This record gives sequence, structure tokens and C-alpha cells, in this order.
Amino acid sequence: MATVVGVDSSTQSCKVVVCDARTGAVLRRGHAPHPEGTEVDPEAWWQALRQALRDAEAESLEGVDAIAVAGQQHGLVTLDADGRPVRRALLWNDTRSAPQAADLVREFGGAQAWAETIGTVPVAALTAAKLRWLADHEPHAADRTATVLLPHDWLTWRLCGGPASGAAPATDRGDASGTGYWSPSEGRYRTDLLRLAFRGRTPRLPRVLAPHEAAGHTPGGTLVGAGTGDNMGAALGLGLAPGEAVVSLGTSGTVFARSSRPTADPGGAVAGFADATGQFLPLVCTLNAARVLSSAARMLSVSLDDLDALARRAAPGADGLVLLPYLGGERTPNLPDATGSLLGMRVDNMHPHNLARAAVEGMLCGMADALDRLRGQGVPVDRLSLIGGAAKAPVAAEAAAQIFGMPVTVPQPEEYVALGAARQAAWALTGTPEPPPWPRPGGTDVPAPADGGTAGLAVRHAYARARAQVHGAGA
Repeated sequence: MATVVGVDSSTQSCKVVVCDARTGAVLRRGHAPHPEGTEVDPEAWWQALRQALRDAEAESLEGVDAIAVAGQQHGLVTLDADGRPVRRALLWNDTRSAPQAADLVREFGGAQAWAETIGTVPVAALTAAKLRWLADHEPHAADRTATVLLPHDWLTWRLCGGPASGAAPATDRGDASGTGYWSPSEGRYRTDLLRLAFRGRTPRLPRVLAPHEAAGHTPGGTLVGAGTGDNMGAALGLGLAPGEAVVSLGTSGTVFARSSRPTADPGGAVAGFADATGQFLPLVCTLNAARVLSSAARMLSVSLDDLDALARRAAPGADGLVLLPYLGGERTPNLPDATGSLLGMRVDNMHPHNLARAAVEGMLCGMADALDRLRGQGVPVDRLSLIGGAAKAPVAAEAAAQIFGMPVTVPQPEEYVALGAARQAAWALTGTPEPPPWPRPGGTDVPAPADGGTAGLAVRHAYARARAQVHGAGA
């Protein structure tokens, strides 16, 4: 039996799955934590990967035929001429580069020009903005930078032997599309944007592999797949089909879907990424998702299970209570300094079950707005999959079907990013035109609402009115 390993190197931890290359069945699992903070020594990721492999009884990769890494997007790894890190890596959630992102938008001719060129309008998260910050604030470090990698690129390179091996760093089109200097529509690096971002410097970049290509081999002979970004890995692990969108309810929220063509949103809400199959993965990110429920549970002094039970006692609309859940500011809509607001309070509706319901509905209305942005880019969506920590609450799927007005599937809990990386490793092993046909995950299906979505539409209208009241009609 051929076996493959998939790695999810996320912001908080490293997770690995060992799978049957033919069926995708998970044989073993491993886990290791990452350091906290928005700056991390890349060596910490390598040590966590080794620990997670030990945890999965696969440290030596003996008997493993292929391995691939899906990692957190956008982070900046800078290497000197000898392949050593110049400084700690800046992660996607390091926002110090927000002014530099705004400068880049202006210098290249505005949001429309960026959207048409790379599919994404720069924000602080993108690698290009972090390069500009480094050039402006640490020019000596910028001068020493000979190679620029993403987190998954760096781990892939280390698996191939790193600087001592002479292996050339590699990446894939999915993760490259989040840098700010690789164009999904053209399928190539835009070195003019790299020079613009890095004040004229042109460091070496990893070669961009096709989805089924291999980056090389480990010193022990295990094939190393191209790897990809975490959202692209999740889409591959879920077997995302055309017409299906994923709503991921983690600490923050994302909505993404497969598309046969690139997107270009000058409004900046939709990031026009590529995916890990040769197509495209337009994505919208919100800052507030699962933590809306955990914060509401803390306010009510109940557990998350109790919050779910409370919310299910309330009728759709929470008897008029509306929560705008901008607890940490918001990215979609662009309200970075906003705070949360509870509206519609009356003597007769101030009950714990209504507040619990308002928290669930506020979180989901934000995600429904994000889905509208995707559809506004011509991306067809008629089915939804709900994943992430908050998707475990039964009320989330029930309310989602009402608010989105369509069937919702909650796949069984799994490490879908790592599973997608494992599937990519199996693909590199076979070299076939399409990824191996692993079975789609089972799950719980919630049908479309019997009322045709009338109750959910009323909830969304109330949410929109509340948002306009607090933040203005343009929010």
C-alpha cells in the first residue's frame, strides 16, 4: 500500500495526516504547536513539523511515498545568499504593513489596476506589502535578502534538503497568487510589482510548479509535492465542486469557491486567488466568526453547547435583536476601527436566548454578505459547505440554511487542509492529469428552508438596516 503525508502548517500549529494514497483513508495523525506572535523564526515551523511527524509515527518518512505541505498564506520568509533567514518571518496577521499596502495601491495606479493585474488589491496581509515595509524600515535586512519565500515554500525546501542540498526552492500557483506579485490571469510573476514593492530590489523567487508536479525528493527518497496555501488545501481536501462554496467559521471567517476563470474585484473584498488544481479560488475574508459565539457565551456565562441550546430556543430574527459582530474591527465591510453593536433592545426581548440567536445570526449575516461579494464577481454558487470550529454548533447549520436560502452541508470533522495536502502528494506520485478521485467526505445535510428563505431574508434586511444606522449606508 502506497502512503502519503499531508501537512497543515497553520498560524497556530502543525498538523499532519498519514493517508492511503489510493483511497485517502487517514491512517495516523500528528500535531505540534507553533509559537504565538506575528513574527516567527522559520526554524520553529521546521521543528514543529518534525515533532508532528513523530507524533504520527512518521518522523523518518520511512515507508512514506510522498509528502506535501499546505501552509498559512502571505507570510514573508527572507533568506540571505547562503539560504539562512535574514530575520524572523512576518506572518499574514502582522498588520504593521497597512500603510505600505495603501502606498502600493496608489503608486501602481489605484485599486482597479491592481485588481486587473493580479486579481487582488493589496492589504497588509499580502507579501508585497511586507516587502515594502522591510525596505522602508529595515533596509539593511532588505539588502541582505537574496531569496523570498512563503511559509509553505520554506518547509517544502527544507524537506528537499534545504541549502545544503542545492535544491531550488519551489511553490505552486495557489500560494503564489497571494503574494501580490504573481498574476493568476497571466500565470506568471510580475517582477515589475516585485521591484515596486521592494524599492527596486529583485530577490530570487521560487519556481512555480504545476499542480501535479513534484518539488523534489527528501534526502531519504520520499517524493515532495509542490504544496499550496491553506485555503487551497482545504478546497482540495473537501473535493470542492463547481457551484459549491465553502463557508469556513474559524476565529476569522472565509468564503471561497472554485471558478473556471480569474476574478478582479476593484472594491478589494474578493481576493482573486488561484487554486491547487489549475483553476481559480476567489475568496472573501471577514475578521469575526467563531469568536462571536465564544464571546457571546462568555457574556452569558454559559458554555458553547449551552449557547447553542439557547439560540435554538429563539425564533429566527431573535425577536428584533440584531448584533453587528465587529468585535475586532472588520475587513468585509472595511471597518477596521469598528466595535460590536447590539440593536433593537426592548424590555420584552432582552432574554438570553434572543442574545444567543442574535450572535449566531450576526456572524452568519456577515458571511452571507461575503458570499454576495463572490456572486458579484460572477461566481455561481448553489450549494454550501460549512466548516470550522463554529460549524460544530447544530444551530449554525440550521440558521445558515435560512439566512443563505439554500441547502447547507456540514462535512464530518477532519483536518481538511492537511487532507488536501495529502491528496496533492498522491497526485504528484501518480502524475495523472487530475487529482486522485478520493471520496468526498460524508456529513450532515440541512435542506433549504421550507419558506423559500423568507425568514432568512427578513433577518438579513434587519441586519442591513442596523449596519446602515450605525456605520452609514456605504458600509
